[in-house]
Amino acid sequence: MKSMKKLLILFLFLNLASVYAQTTPVKKQNFIPIGGNSWEYPKNNYKESIVKNGKIEKWKDKNSSVKTFVRFGKTGHVDVAVQVAAANEGGEFIFTLAGKSVHINIKPNQKGLIAIADFTIADTGYYAMELKPNSVASLYPTIDGYVLTGTASEDRMNFVRNNEDNFFYWGRRGPSTHMGYEQPKDKQIEYYYNEVTVPKGNDIEGSYFMSNGFNVGYFGMQVNSSTERRILFSVWSPFTTDDPKEIPDDHKIILKTKGKSVHTGEFGNEGSGGQSYLKFNWVAGNTYKFLLRGRPIENNYTAYTAWFYAPEVGEWQIIAEFERPQTSQYLTGFHSFLENFSPEQGIYQREVHFSNQWVVDNQGNWYSCTDGRFTVDNTGRKGYRMDYSGGVNEEGFYLKNFGFFNKYVPAGTKFSRKSTSQKPKIDIKSLPLK
Repeated sequence: MKSMKKLLILFLFLNLASVYAQTTPVKKQNFIPIGGNSWEYPKNNYKESIVKNGKIEKWKDKNSSVKTFVRFGKTGHVDVAVQVAAANEGGEFIFTLAGKSVHINIKPNQKGLIAIADFTIADTGYYAMELKPNSVASLYPTIDGYVLTGTASEDRMNFVRNNEDNFFYWGRRGPSTHMGYEQPKDKQIEYYYNEVTVPKGNDIEGSYFMSNGFNVGYFGMQVNSSTERRILFSVWSPFTTDDPKEIPDDHKIILKTKGKSVHTGEFGNEGSGGQSYLKFNWVAGNTYKFLLRGRPIENNYTAYTAWFYAPEVGEWQIIAEFERPQTSQYLTGFHSFLENFSPEQGIYQREVHFSNQWVVDNQGNWYSCTDGRFTVDNTGRKGYRMDYSGGVNEEGFYLKNFGFFNKYVPAGTKFSRKSTSQKPKIDIKSLPLK
């Protein structure tokens, strides 16, 4: 009888344990990879040395630290552990998150998941996890990333999760933003006009402030290095390839004319076509004017011509004119964008203002473009990074990206700027052609 009672008690215990195991939730883990989410501090002449191949590796400098960014959509606590791929000589480190710093000691040859501490996330938004050496070593550990558990990491987190479709690269570049301008739908549009101002302090290396985008090309200004800036105008070939050498002769972009000191050639890697640029040290805070023409010509070609006006020069200058084969159309798809083309610079916030947009039809009639639609690229649409914004201000439309700021604007939001009857004072017929 006693044995029967023991068996019954054991049965009830096992049954309750089974029910408890089924109803008790398993703690969700989020793995934050180094790749796509991290940057080295301070910069070494803007050349990354230890954040590469999706990891922190070949780390030897005690004075360099690594910050890894993640956006929390919930408050609460979070337990953090570091994933060590190879401890090498190990070392002592200081790990900082949400204003709290703790010491970590990684022993030689120790690898795997190493617990760090519990942290409080008091508000939603972006946080940086910083790992900084506190001892000297000839080779610090190789780090894959961090594992986060706890209420603050259960859902609504934003970061680059993996390297599918090369998103470690795109995540470090950051989300590109666009403003599309509504133009008259029943008109043949021959000219696009736009004015661009980069506020002081926003002219970060790697920036492309693209003013006059159209369905087969773009025209704007770049910061290419600490000593070089460009006015860039490009037209895509109708032949789809990333290698310009593959373009058949009857699909090649033809250069018809170019301005003084303008460099021309071909481009690839994001489609292919004809490219032109003027090295010009434009100044943040000044307003620059861009004018683009597109019109069909004979033999199923379309001619695209770009002019640039700098207040420092005081007159319009031509950048280039290209002819695109297999194409007979006027201009469509008027838009601007702000992008960063240097992954090492993807942590620095920048902003640009676009004002006084106009279009001209093939009869010479001018129309002010006052309505815009804000969009983002795939990095933003997938939620890998949420530091993007756009809208209207006193100057007109604006775009803002990068820097891990917290307030973002949903893609697809429409905006209207103040209308103006002051059309640009341009004598189109006297514009230079060389």
